[in-house]
Amino acid sequence: MAKSTPETIDVESASSTVEIESGSFPVLDYGEGPVVLLLHGFPDSRHLWRYQVPALADAGFRVIAPDLRGFGDAPKPEAIEAYALPNVVEDVMGILGAMEIETVRLVGHDWGAGVAWLLAATQPAVVERLAALSVGAPGNSETQTVEQRERSWYLYFFQFEGVAEAWLRHDDWHLFREWARGDGDVERYISDLSRPGALTAALNWYRANLRPQLPEESGFEYPDVTCPVLGVWSDGDHYLTEGYMTGSTEKVDGPWRYEKITGASHWMMLDKPAELNELLVDFLTRSPSNG
Repeated sequence: MAKSTPETIDVESASSTVEIESGSFPVLDYGEGPVVLLLHGFPDSRHLWRYQVPALADAGFRVIAPDLRGFGDAPKPEAIEAYALPNVVEDVMGILGAMEIETVRLVGHDWGAGVAWLLAATQPAVVERLAALSVGAPGNSETQTVEQRERSWYLYFFQFEGVAEAWLRHDDWHLFREWARGDGDVERYISDLSRPGALTAALNWYRANLRPQLPEESGFEYPDVTCPVLGVWSDGDHYLTEGYMTGSTEKVDGPWRYEKITGASHWMMLDKPAELNELLVDFLTRSPSNG
């Protein structure tokens, strides 16, 4: 039986700096064995994975978790277009190249899942299998339902440059705290986002990739993912529907597995770490023929 309170890790002591063309990235590097690459989303950093890293290392993996551009201690370029997903994929490939890592088993959450889907689709020789947490495949038909549009209200609010920043910071980050609903690492997020330029950098992910489009312009085209895929959604997610994840089958041309975690918010890795760890270890260790 999985432990109710998994072991955690001192993220800072397990991290080092990796230099690539786009800047200096802090990267957590822990354990030995086949590489598992963990990609966080908004408004997180590599600290998000502190409960998963020891469990994956104990299962025989080397675990790599960088801060992605715009978050944590990673570079924060000023231009909005710098945060387009292909640029982030280049960062990730640069980090892997600098660390002489050729293949990975990939886990992504939130925006990190968006990066992971694109990485798995465009770099099939690199990604052996993909675990997507919370966010399903971009462009699947379930992303456009009324229920999902209602949950996605903040995506459009974040488009208002300067206005969104002012409201999120206002009255001791009152709106931001309400948006988070007490879930995740709220105080860590506020501390990180209070750094000069950090909040705008984080919001620029939405501005670079999710600007409103005309109907004929909408759509996200990329190759189908052919590696084994695990999709995990939590029923306390206020931002994403279950259909957004299960609709991913439209973009997966390979083994597909879906799991639901009950009683957890969007941040399942913090709310139900033992349950998630068990799913990840099982999926990442089983033979490819079994998905």
